[in-house]
Amino acid sequence: MMVDQNIFRAYDIRGIAMEAAATLTPDVAELIGKAAGTYLLRKGFNQMVVGRDGRVTSPELQKRFIGGALSVGMNVTNIGLAVSPMLYFATCVEGYDCGVNITASHNPKEYNGFKIVGDGAKSICGDELQVIYKMIADEDFAEGNGIYTEQDVWPEYKAKLLSQVKIERPLKVVFDAANGVAGAFIKDLFDSAGVEGTYLFTEVDGDFPNHEANPEIVENMQDIIAKVAEIGADLGVGYDGDGDRIGIVDENGKFYSADLLLLLLSRDLLKRQPGAKIVFDTKCSRVLENDIKARGGVPLRSATGHSFIEARMHQEGALLGGEISGHMFFGENYYGFDDSFLATLKFLEILSNADVPFSGLFADVPQVFNTPEIKLPCPDDRKFEIVKEVTQWFLDNDYDCLTMDGVFVSLDDSTWGAVRCSNTSPNLTLRFEADTEEKLQGVRDLFRGVLAKYPELSINGVL
Repeated sequence: MMVDQNIFRAYDIRGIAMEAAATLTPDVAELIGKAAGTYLLRKGFNQMVVGRDGRVTSPELQKRFIGGALSVGMNVTNIGLAVSPMLYFATCVEGYDCGVNITASHNPKEYNGFKIVGDGAKSICGDELQVIYKMIADEDFAEGNGIYTEQDVWPEYKAKLLSQVKIERPLKVVFDAANGVAGAFIKDLFDSAGVEGTYLFTEVDGDFPNHEANPEIVENMQDIIAKVAEIGADLGVGYDGDGDRIGIVDENGKFYSADLLLLLLSRDLLKRQPGAKIVFDTKCSRVLENDIKARGGVPLRSATGHSFIEARMHQEGALLGGEISGHMFFGENYYGFDDSFLATLKFLEILSNADVPFSGLFADVPQVFNTPEIKLPCPDDRKFEIVKEVTQWFLDNDYDCLTMDGVFVSLDDSTWGAVRCSNTSPNLTLRFEADTEEKLQGVRDLFRGVLAKYPELSINGVL
């Protein structure tokens, strides 16, 4: 059986699971279960925990994946509905040495996929996923009969989360699960934390009937913004489809990019851990980088992707990490993986100890002009070559470039632009920042001019 290699992406496996042209069918899921099971067994792992998100296709894909893994001799424990951080948690403390969550995170409903981790929630990614693909192509599978069990890990995970923070005063908070899998857990968690919560769209529904489960985009936060204003809440928090990313609006309904949220977490951390290393992806603001330096921390710009950030944190011994997409990683008294529930509790703790509203926590942060992350549609089979050529153009023209992940181009101390390939969808992703609107437009125009020569890119209305 032919399997599309394009679904084996940089840090997970992800493809279309619905429609006639699906690249991720139940048959493919079974083959991935066989190959992933074989690969992990050969690495010395034999106790796999498997969860799933709330997508329509997830139960069948999970069933077939588990069947494939059992058939090669992997022991599998099914934990049912699970936010990805809960799956990661299980591999750190529950006696499992590898894990897989069936999810496509924030992608539209027709997508699905597999996030694979080894012992201690360390991501199986990059070249390792290509090895798994080659096992399928070569039909290189182990043989055996694994043992199947089921377990509820939520109570222990919830207890660990609550042990990490102390919320000092009552807070009124609006939570929006966007019909993603976080909706199965957030009321229990935040009620237990003593929060006065208002909960939106907690019914897990793989059709995502209310809005896209992607809190990185302010348009998806409009229901939270309206409810915060209606009830006079202190904060609004949104989650993505598999509950590992966070979006926040303040008491006025203002949306904050995740690099500014990471700035708050870094300030909090550096009070306790002077000189701590903090990892963030290439598209994060220079404001964050400068603030970490000013407070004695060590800022480390890294390639985008939860597996790359997590790996860099382990490599550097970093205690905190984050991405502009809303992933927040915690290494202080935790395990180094990204966890939106812990991030929420940390923000609530910070706010509960402050004598100002959430907006007031940013009063001394320098004001700059920047864009959100811009998605520019580009075919999967062309995006890497286009970014390679664009990177080379900037290098050939003597721009100051950082090339670890696409290209990050510095025009001066405050003005920069970046372009890279999305590893989860057929898009290029771009972001720009400057200290004036004129300079911001200038760097956008520069990138627009470079990208305009590619007929595959429809830049009008996007750049």
